[in-house]
Amino acid sequence: MTIRVLLADDEALVRAGVRLILRHAEDIEVVAEAEDGAEAVGQARAHRPDVALIDVRMPGTDGITAAAELAALDPPVTVVMLTTFNDQDNVNRALIAGASGFLLKDCEPGELIQGVRAAATGDSVLSPKVTRHVLDRLRDTAPTSTRDARTDRARQRLTRLTDREREVLARLGQGLANAQIARRLGVEPGTVKAHIGRILAKLEVTNRVQAAILAHEAGLTPPSPDG
Repeated sequence: MTIRVLLADDEALVRAGVRLILRHAEDIEVVAEAEDGAEAVGQARAHRPDVALIDVRMPGTDGITAAAELAALDPPVTVVMLTTFNDQDNVNRALIAGASGFLLKDCEPGELIQGVRAAATGDSVLSPKVTRHVLDRLRDTAPTSTRDARTDRARQRLTRLTDREREVLARLGQGLANAQIARRLGVEPGTVKAHIGRILAKLEVTNRVQAAILAHEAGLTPPSPDG
């Protein structure tokens, strides 16, 4: 199956570079491009891509606003933000707005291709290291009273989950992909995918990153790898 990609960045050279990299993947096709968020949403409605790679910072309608609109489409478009590592505040806002993850603009070509493939299958597009950094920033930048309130609300929402779903969510919060979670729990990847679908529905979130944020806010910590 060919993965249809929308590419949005206000810099033509960046779009050209990303397009050239994706051209090497036989299962990926760039079907549309845009220079700002508003054009990206219009192109998404016209071309119905599976994945949208969107720059966080663009003139006019920025990537964060576009991410929220794309996630709200029917069917929703999976959004992956293109950014730099020192742009964490905007990345955090984008994830909360509905983006499914992000890729650094200076990532390796293979990482870009694998990120698009992961996004298309609903898998994680955040490495464990980056996931932890993002979630720690969300925690550390919030006032204590806000963190306490978030913790209480998150823990209340997690009571809807079964014990097995909580196990899956805890590892999802580590930034693990479905196959990695499956190996840790000794089950099939398809079983993990089914669990995650139920977790998203029960927690009333749109993607696994938002679920990971809830797990982190609730203090849901998985056992050590050898435990």
